[in-house]
Amino acid sequence: MAEPKRKIRIGDLLVQNEVITEQQLQTALKEQKNTGRKLGRTLIDLGYVDEDSLLDILSRQLDVPFVQLRNYQFDQNLVKKLPEAMARRFRSIVLAEQQGELLVGMADPLDIFAYDELVRVLKQPVKQAVVRESELLSTLDLVYRRTEEIASLAEELEDELGDDAFDLADLSAESESEEAPVVKLLKTLFEDAVQARSSDIHIEPDETVVRIRQRVDGVLQEQVMKEKRVNAALVLRLKLMAGLNISEKRLPQDGRFNVRVKGRSIDVRVSTMPVQYGESVVMRLLDQSGGTLDLESTGMPDNLLQNFRRMIHKPHGMILVTGPTGSGKTTTLYGALTELNRPEVKIITAEDPVEYRLPRITQVQVNPRIGLQFANVLRAALRQDPDIILVGEMRDHETVEIGLRAAMTGHLVLSTLHTNDSISSAMRLIDMGAEPFLVASSLIGIVAQRLVRKVCDNCRQSYEPTQQERVWLKSFDLDPLDLEAGFVHGKGCYQCSNTGYKGRIGVYEMLEMDEPMLDALRRRDVSGFTRAARQSSLYRPLGACAMDYALRGITSLAEVARVAATSEADMSLDATDLEQAADDAVAEAAAGAEDN
Repeated sequence: MAEPKRKIRIGDLLVQNEVITEQQLQTALKEQKNTGRKLGRTLIDLGYVDEDSLLDILSRQLDVPFVQLRNYQFDQNLVKKLPEAMARRFRSIVLAEQQGELLVGMADPLDIFAYDELVRVLKQPVKQAVVRESELLSTLDLVYRRTEEIASLAEELEDELGDDAFDLADLSAESESEEAPVVKLLKTLFEDAVQARSSDIHIEPDETVVRIRQRVDGVLQEQVMKEKRVNAALVLRLKLMAGLNISEKRLPQDGRFNVRVKGRSIDVRVSTMPVQYGESVVMRLLDQSGGTLDLESTGMPDNLLQNFRRMIHKPHGMILVTGPTGSGKTTTLYGALTELNRPEVKIITAEDPVEYRLPRITQVQVNPRIGLQFANVLRAALRQDPDIILVGEMRDHETVEIGLRAAMTGHLVLSTLHTNDSISSAMRLIDMGAEPFLVASSLIGIVAQRLVRKVCDNCRQSYEPTQQERVWLKSFDLDPLDLEAGFVHGKGCYQCSNTGYKGRIGVYEMLEMDEPMLDALRRRDVSGFTRAARQSSLYRPLGACAMDYALRGITSLAEVARVAATSEADMSLDATDLEQAADDAVAEAAAGAEDN
């Protein structure tokens, strides 16, 4: 059995290798007494040594490998040999097995107590490896997913329900205990979602199974549970948490509640809907502990960010942020509000729903059931002496009309539209019934945006475009020098759940109104406005912005093609096609208003 070299003192070792001085060691030892942290971490925090240098010395002195976890392919069966609680406690992870011996990565290979405990728990010879603590902590969140625990708890809940019919009211009363299977299942479900960075959780009953799907970076990942009967118990519990009517199963319901998961405050928006085999639930997870939302965090390119900042600091007018659902519009608008939020400025918002709570800002949630629509809130807000108004969405003629008139009379109005690009957005306002002169007098600028997935840093590889992609690339008029840099894609690994992508970044298209565009708007000249917009110095289509990220190795060509598909098609339309597209958009907006 491999034994660690027990007489090594890390401080003396670093002094001998002239990495730190004796004086720095004594300073670190005093600091260690005050904080109780390990000496190695104290030295790193004080800036006397960087983590890589420290681990490299330990690796050579102990004659153990230094493993970079970001490039490691894990075997889940081996990882699970060490319980998660112990892995976190001893900062360790099982990496490999060779000839009956387990290779275990440790952030502190000199921790004798941890080593002895690992040997006792694993019941096999242990060989040590050195790993970065920062990489280890993030890796533990990824490899210890809760899928098996969720399945086990679902089975436990199914057993509790039994074969006979059960009283849901009784179940809800019993579920107040944190030890109740339904409570433990939901807790585990939320913990898994937070670890996986999920934005949504979908609970969907089918004929014989229940599907739990989590949306990670815009893509759903599925887990199937055979215990179909647990769906009713889960839905009931979620309804109780969200304050919904538990006896109403025939109509959709919306609500919200807050949970704390691993020390983080998560706001959960709940939507239920009756479906063929029961009730489907979708939960949107909003991390309220993620810090303030600012414009820098949106990833907007510097030149566009400067122009957007200039627009939002104008005293009056209307600014639109457009894009489909889930394109990051709310993040951009909240970033703008955070920057504009000052003691001397009165800001009122009308939202459906209120996603993030901001201090000093008066936030109103619309409620169509009692007649509190965007237009009603907007009228009332204007009597509250605001400087800035945010309207969650321009859905109908009345809201558009009031918003435009507010922008004309000294207010800055921020809002969203569900359109494909910035060029079609201005004409959408007119098609919704607004007077062309009102739009031309009030509109400052339009930002269209999408979210593209970023290639996973852990499994990125160079990518050679196919012949078909090479032909498509010619439409972007790229510099040959740019093309020489090549493209990348993700092979798929444990860190990205074998998708090849991890995280998302915004791509943007911006229009700032100038005289030719405003003149075309007044005349309701679709082709003239389109021509003037494309000639604007600031305008670059969404596909071009996405291509910039692909050339820099941030995203893949597949993501660029997905974003560019609509925008490039729109650019090829003639004036007649654009007018027809505008008419179709009006019909779509009217249908959406009726649905709402």
